Amino acid sequence: MKLVSIITVNYNHSHVTDEFLDAFYKTNDYPNYEIIVVDNGSKINPLPEWIIKYPGVQFYRSEVNLGFAGGNNLGIAKAKGTLFFLVNNDTEFTPGLMKKLVDSFSEFPDTGMISPKIRYFQEPDTLQYAGYTEMNYYTARNECVAQFEKDNGQYDNLTGLTGFGHGAAMMISKEAIEKVGLMFENYFLYYEEMDWGARIKRAGFEIRLNMQALIYHKESVSVGQKSALKEYFMNRNRILFIRRNAQFFQRIVFYFHFICFCS
Repeated sequence: MKLVSIITVNYNHSHVTDEFLDAFYKTNDYPNYEIIVVDNGSKINPLPEWIIKYPGVQFYRSEVNLGFAGGNNLGIAKAKGTLFFLVNNDTEFTPGLMKKLVDSFSEFPDTGMISPKIRYFQEPDTLQYAGYTEMNYYTARNECVAQFEKDNGQYDNLTGLTGFGHGAAMMISKEAIEKVGLMFENYFLYYEEMDWGARIKRAGFEIRLNMQALIYHKESVSVGQKSALKEYFMNRNRILFIRRNAQFFQRIVFYFHFICFCS
């Protein structure tokens, strides 16, 4: 049975991480795992309390905020698993989640990354993610399939391939990481998982979706559902993503589109 390293990052919301860990121990039924929590420069260091409360968890702290990619990269560097399950601390597992994702790697050996079905925690019958469409490199736009739709099982038979994994819950093989490297930390927040996914696909791996595996997501606890910080990084990182991943002509068209229609 494959060892899964569960990695989550905390920033100034230790109570959210408490809820994540408490819920995990109530719902998880996959036996071979390790949990790594990275505190990403929170103003108040939560590790002394956590170490006492959760003796089976590995805790690490960065004194500065390394961003989403940097925090997860720190966790990956400490991990011993053959699969790395990167999850937001504002998610909640469901029974069978991990085994279903792990089994997909055995069933489809070319898989580099996989995400489960994601529903909103506050509206548990509503989908947040049932896959992503492929990226349009001329506009840096793609769509999250089924977002805000009621889940009546209408997407449960989707093909396993998808454009990108979801940053709130994505399991990646050690083999893929060894081949493409860690997440690019200059993004700091948003688009880093899409950049990673694009690199993973170029390296010959597949990105898959398992709609039989389910996780709940509380969505944007750290930065707020609508915030100037989110808007800044979403726009900045669209440009960075295209610079790093698009072909020359695609970049030229994107810059024209962005200046004319997005600024």
